[in-house]
Amino acid sequence: MKKYIIYIVLLALGLFLGWLLFGGNTAPTETAHKHDAATETNQMWTCSMHPQIMQPEAGDCPICGMDLIPAASSEEGLLADEFKLSKNAMALANIQVSIVGKGISNANSGTVLSGKITENENETATMPAHFNGRVEKLFVNSLGERVKKGQAVAQIYSPELIAAQQELITAYTLKESQPQLYKAVKNKFKNWMIHGAQLTEVEQTGHVKNSFTIYSHVSGVVTEIAINEGSHIMDGNPIFKVSNLNTVWANFDVYENQISQFKKGQDIVITTNAYSNKEFKGKVDFIDPILDSKTRTVNLRVVLNNKNDLFKPGMFVEGKIKRIDSSTKKEVLSIPASAVLWTGKRSVVYLKTNPNEPVFEMREITVGKQIGENYLVLEGLNNGDEIVTNGTFTVDAAAQLQGKKSMMNKKGGKVMTGHEGHMDMKTNTSDTKKPLNKNERIAVSKEFQDQLNVVFNTYIELKNALAIDNTQNLKKQSKHLLTYLGKVDMKLLKSKNAHQHWMPLEKELKATANLISNTDDIKVQRTYFKNLSSNMAIALEVFGIHEKVYHLYCPMSDNNKGAYWLSKEEKVVNPYFGGAMLTCGEVKQVIE
Repeated sequence: MKKYIIYIVLLALGLFLGWLLFGGNTAPTETAHKHDAATETNQMWTCSMHPQIMQPEAGDCPICGMDLIPAASSEEGLLADEFKLSKNAMALANIQVSIVGKGISNANSGTVLSGKITENENETATMPAHFNGRVEKLFVNSLGERVKKGQAVAQIYSPELIAAQQELITAYTLKESQPQLYKAVKNKFKNWMIHGAQLTEVEQTGHVKNSFTIYSHVSGVVTEIAINEGSHIMDGNPIFKVSNLNTVWANFDVYENQISQFKKGQDIVITTNAYSNKEFKGKVDFIDPILDSKTRTVNLRVVLNNKNDLFKPGMFVEGKIKRIDSSTKKEVLSIPASAVLWTGKRSVVYLKTNPNEPVFEMREITVGKQIGENYLVLEGLNNGDEIVTNGTFTVDAAAQLQGKKSMMNKKGGKVMTGHEGHMDMKTNTSDTKKPLNKNERIAVSKEFQDQLNVVFNTYIELKNALAIDNTQNLKKQSKHLLTYLGKVDMKLLKSKNAHQHWMPLEKELKATANLISNTDDIKVQRTYFKNLSSNMAIALEVFGIHEKVYHLYCPMSDNNKGAYWLSKEEKVVNPYFGGAMLTCGEVKQVIE
């Protein structure tokens, strides 16, 4: 019995010790869990492509459907106009920076011009007909054939020459008594470039020749033939053209905004695919004073030595020529067009102010001429500054969200982005029919919808140009888009809510279209198109156009980050890969 009592006491003692060791920590543990929960509750989540989206929990972006990422929450040590992005957001949005003067080409490094080899017109002669007649036989039949001075080129029948020969025979018999008559008839043949043995034969035999042979009065390569056997020739009309190819011209097109960068006498290095390992040096010989109104270019000419027959007329060449800056001797910087955002007369870039952290600040700059894909920077940047060159729109959206200076807000402070009404909307994963439609329709007039429909139709033309890599048509359509956006009448929007939604959308659409029109880089244009499609989709969802629109998605676009676009038909024609992957994608939403 005592043994059982001892066991019971020991058991009770053990339970008491266990309660002391573990039960006393219950309150602190619960407190720790509550603290962690509070910490998690304070964490905000954003979209890498739409930083204006801020939600208190993880999920999908209500605009593009991408997974939300943790947003940077600390601004300790930042200046008034600085803002910070998370490193994760930087990676997902593919934000890239470059150092001015290193990663970006310098303005004085030179310009590459495209050109073509032509014959030297100063060394080109046209062989004209000196009398009327018909070509009986042609001895020079092909372009590129070499002829020598005095070489027979054609045999001509001419009634005019037959009558003149009769005069010559008569004058020859009267030569002693009427020398002036004889001389006058001989001069007639001389003016027709007929002399020598042919005339001597007519004089001595007294027989009229039915045809005469004409000879080349120059040496060179035949570059043009204007006649063939059996054709008629007329006095003064060309028969063929001969060029001396010991020297040739390299003609280059210089765009209107580049003219001031070149002058006569500049050194130029010329290359051609025919001789990929060779460089040919020359000097600018002539710059055309007249601008071609159709191409908006002037001709820049270089004379090249061609004694070894290396250059052939029609051959394409490239010329690298060092640009000049006549206004100053200091180094002029240039930056990619993708780094510059435009709003009215202002041009801005985003400066990375901390070399070790993703901290940015908007900087207004003054740009000069556009040279190719770069802008000359006159003021606002220094050699060594680090600026955003890819993902500029994303950084600008983050600046707007955090109330910092931005493209549309030069003084800072919170601005309406057009998405505030959707910030607190949670993703409805059960809605599989229309997973993207997060925007409520606002009632507007049919006239406004018709104007928006014109904008959308231009977007479709732009999208089609992008799908076939037609850069020039893409730029053309982006300019049309800007024009039609300017014709949308906001006075047709009667409610304040409609105004607040349309104004930021219009600004972003115009800014993106402007960027597309200012670059020839198809990769950069596709990056801007992704942003353009996002805002266009919101506009159609909010206002409608009385037309069915398909919202498509390809997960492989934009370096496997995925991208959306709009279409009038269900058929997939992907604009992000050109002809490489036209059918990549699927319909994610139908906007009615």
